[in-house]
Amino acid sequence: MKDIQNQPDYRRINIKKVGVKDISYPIKVLDKTRQHQSSVATVNMYVDLPHHFKGTHMSRFVEILNSFHGNIDLKSFHAILEEMKERLQAKEAHIEMEFPYFLKNEPGRDLVGINQYTCRMHGSLGQTDEFIMNIQVPIYPPLTSQADDSLPRFLGRWGIAEVSLSFRHFIWIEDLIKMIEEVTLHNLDWSDAACAPTGKSLSVESMTRAIGEKLAENNDISSFTVTVKNLAAGFNTFATLEGP
Repeated sequence: MKDIQNQPDYRRINIKKVGVKDISYPIKVLDKTRQHQSSVATVNMYVDLPHHFKGTHMSRFVEILNSFHGNIDLKSFHAILEEMKERLQAKEAHIEMEFPYFLKNEPGRDLVGINQYTCRMHGSLGQTDEFIMNIQVPIYPPLTSQADDSLPRFLGRWGIAEVSLSFRHFIWIEDLIKMIEEVTLHNLDWSDAACAPTGKSLSVESMTRAIGEKLAENNDISSFTVTVKNLAAGFNTFATLEGP
């Protein structure tokens, strides 16, 4: 059977990107406490298609992913991109993964149980190598005590802090989350039992600046973008900054 995809295409029409999207795939990511944590990622993989090829075998993307057995870290991410470029004869390769990451709450925190964080990894390999990590950290107000000694009242989520960054050196996901939560857990000013936010320390602008200052102190981070969103009734407010 002829390999139609690899036959020459003399029309010289470039297709910018070709690939597969929304693959649900089991993965293992590094966990500082337990070495590895199992999760399920949504994966996008794509390359630029050389004009002299009619197409590419889409199954090759999944074959490449399978060859790494779902073990995902910075080293394997780069290796996947290299194999995509080589096997698909592409000048550029890209992979995106989004997955939930779980952390047990530390003693003394108002929240109980296990928190879920949305993580995204985006890698590109062309003339240069680029890797960006994105983490969404929810922001919760504290539990409030009840006058009748019933269970404390949980007021839901105030907002979300979303951080995208590139690294000079490896950083654990847990350590990055803790850096953000050192700001979001201790730089909030809540008023009475109704927990209406008051004070400048609770504004999206000041929260964004505080997170940016915290990240800028870490020499392992080369660049970052911070966005804080307040989930108000009827509308949302937000602030964004880039650093350093």
